[in-house]
Amino acid sequence: MDTIFALASAPGKSGIAIVRISGESAFGVVEKITGNLTRVRYAGLRKFKSSSGLTIDHGLVVCFEGPQSFTGENVVELHLHGSPAVVTSIFRLLGSFSGLRYAEPGEFTRRALENGKLDLAQVEGLADLIEAETEAQRSQAVRVLSGDIGDKAGIWRTDLTRACALLEASIDFADEDVPEDVTPEVIDLIDKTLESLVVEVAGAQIAERVRTGFEIAIVGAPNVGKSSLLNRLAGRDAAITSEIAGTTRDVIEVKMDLDGLPVTFLDTAGLRSTSDAVENIGISKALKRAALADLTLLITEDGRVPSQALLRKDDLVVLSKADLTGREGAISTVTGQGIDQLVGDVTSILSRRSATIGVVTRERHRLALIKAIKSLEDAQEKIRLCSINLELIAEDIRRSVVSLDSLIGRVDLESVLDEIFSRFCLGK
Repeated sequence: MDTIFALASAPGKSGIAIVRISGESAFGVVEKITGNLTRVRYAGLRKFKSSSGLTIDHGLVVCFEGPQSFTGENVVELHLHGSPAVVTSIFRLLGSFSGLRYAEPGEFTRRALENGKLDLAQVEGLADLIEAETEAQRSQAVRVLSGDIGDKAGIWRTDLTRACALLEASIDFADEDVPEDVTPEVIDLIDKTLESLVVEVAGAQIAERVRTGFEIAIVGAPNVGKSSLLNRLAGRDAAITSEIAGTTRDVIEVKMDLDGLPVTFLDTAGLRSTSDAVENIGISKALKRAALADLTLLITEDGRVPSQALLRKDDLVVLSKADLTGREGAISTVTGQGIDQLVGDVTSILSRRSATIGVVTRERHRLALIKAIKSLEDAQEKIRLCSINLELIAEDIRRSVVSLDSLIGRVDLESVLDEIFSRFCLGK
């Protein structure tokens, strides 16, 4: 494979820029541009010189010998001064060596996967960690990157492999005296695995929301204070407020961090009957987004609920304009009364839901688990019907194992690699 290089730190002016080199030629190239043989795992200051012998910069060289490196190959990091001119000169110099080329997006991590340093779920965890904006997202991504999914998949795989082995032993010795009936142990292994998989699927949706962000829809009749509440929460004029009904026509989104949880508040069109075609489109959008949102805040001035609003468990009815009505328990976007309590209530609801979080974080993971569950349920049904065709039961279990293997990339790898790595930056 070619030796690759790329900027591993953010582009632009900075105190330090880090250029990462990975591949068989990494150590030899660094020796040529520094004039010194850089020992394995050695970190030291060096002068980086051009092909004509002119000094480009002074910086730190850090070497990692494969396979004890991120990619599993020989890796060198050049810690330079973060000048665009310095980085450009180093890139021009590295590009002049035969066998060296600029890395593609995510290629360093892809090599780590191919060399067994990370499994597929860990790669996805790393991508999530890079994108994490809140504490909950960081914590979840670190768990995935640490191999939690692979660990659980390993336990499930071991139990199901044991069940298959028991069935195959019974098949192989069908014409001989088998010392014991393996069916009870097979049933126990299937039931235990199935129960664990069902729990993980139940927590998958919450894990996905932590990764992508919870959505909270603010709905209500016109002029009850929906946009004013959004602006108060955002701390800026994110939405236009007016006494004229129907001012909000589209869904306005504001992202926030609530006690470490990523949340997007949605300001929606006022719910009412109107002949305005454009406003009706906005109202239709409002109802659709509210139905898909994780939580709805129904804002009302007088306690009445619009007929179009469909409230679910945990959705909150919020009395507004406390500064004008004096209603007990109402909020005021003018004085701030009750706002902290409302935010606390929302945070409490989302935190309670997050307590059921599983280790799987993506739709791909959830679908793999559902396929595994379906295969095990098929095996259970055959056992329940006292099927004597043990080969079919064993095949159901094997299909479940294949679905679980896809979680960490043991099978069906190429179909998801390009999509995953296309989202990585060049230096990762």
